[in-house]
Amino acid sequence: MVNFNGNILEETEVILTPSNRGFLFGDAVFETMRITAGKILFWEDHYLRLMASMRIMRMDIPMEFTMEYLEDQILHTVIAVNDNSKASRARLTVFRNDGGLYSPINNSVSFVISVSELQTPFYLKHTDFYEVELFKDHYINSGILSTIKTTNKQANILGGIFAMENNYQNCILLNEHKRVVEALNGNLFLVFGNSIKTPSIIEGCLRGILRKQLLEMGKQLPEYTFEETIISPFELQKADEIFITNVITGIQPISKYRKKIFKSDVASDLLTKLNVKIRLS
Repeated sequence: MVNFNGNILEETEVILTPSNRGFLFGDAVFETMRITAGKILFWEDHYLRLMASMRIMRMDIPMEFTMEYLEDQILHTVIAVNDNSKASRARLTVFRNDGGLYSPINNSVSFVISVSELQTPFYLKHTDFYEVELFKDHYINSGILSTIKTTNKQANILGGIFAMENNYQNCILLNEHKRVVEALNGNLFLVFGNSIKTPSIIEGCLRGILRKQLLEMGKQLPEYTFEETIISPFELQKADEIFITNVITGIQPISKYRKKIFKSDVASDLLTKLNVKIRLS
C-alpha cells in the first residue's frame, strides 16, 4: 500500500506517467523517516528540511502541507501497511508535476509515501565487519544542491556498484576539492581521542537529521568536543574511530579502511546516549 496525494492505494494502482518529472529529470525531493510506536522520530527536523528543499528547488508548497497534515498522512500510511504495531521506514517523495522539458510549465507538486517494516524499534549496536574505501570516479559538488535530498543520486549509485564489485560495505565520497564529504548513505564522523570531527556543510555533505542530533547532543556532553570542519582523506587512517550516521541505521561503526582497523567505543557510547534521548523525547 502507498499513499498517493492523500489516497491509500495498492502499489499497482499508482500510475506515474511517462512525463513524470521525477523520472525524467530527477525533479523531486524526499525524506526517509523512522517510525516507532506511532511516532516519527525527529519529525520536526524532517519537515523543516523538506520545506527548505522544496524552496531551494523552487517548488510551490501547497497550503495543506502543514507539519500536522504531512505527519498525519505518513502515520495513516503506516497504519494501512502494518497496523502501526511495528517499527517502520517511511519515504515521502515530493515531485514537480508533469509538463515542460528542463523548464517546467508550473511548479505545482504531488507526493507519494511508501512504507516498509523495520526489525527493531530503536537503534542497535552494529558489531558486523564493515570495510569502506574511497570512491574517486565521481565527486560531490560542494554546493547547496548537494546538501538536500533530491532523487539525483548518480554518484551514490555508482559508488554503491563500486562497493559491491569490490566487496566493500560502503564507500566514502569526496568533493571536487578531493576532500571528504560523506558515505554513500549517511554522514561521516571521525574520532580522535575525545575530539569528534564531521565534514562541514559547505563541503557539500547532506544536512543529515541524525548528524544534527549528534551535534546538538555534543553541546551537552563535556566528555566530547564536536567540530564541523574540512577533512582530508589523509586523516581517515589517523582516526581512532570512524562511523556513519543516518536515521534508519543509526550509528554504523567502520571496522576497516585500507590497512587501518578501527575501534568503536565512542560510537557505542553515543548510540546508547542517542537511544536514551529518543526514549525520553
